[in-house]
Amino acid sequence: MDDLAAPVTGTYSDAPREPLITLVEARDVVRLLRHFAETHRQGSDEELDAYALATELAGRLPSE
Repeated sequence: MDDLAAPVTGTYSDAPREPLITLVEARDVVRLLRHFAETHRQGSDEELDAYALATELAGRLPSE
């Protein structure tokens, strides 16, 4: 059997994993992105990108 076609195997720890980012940190990121968007001229790529990312991230967060 070709080595590239061999299945990947491994063991995983049973220890609980920490989140990459906490809910509080995620909400701070959304707040900062909105602030970033508001400090750029209206209609700029930076403003639109920041609002788009803030909206996407905020939509993934639990409401409370």
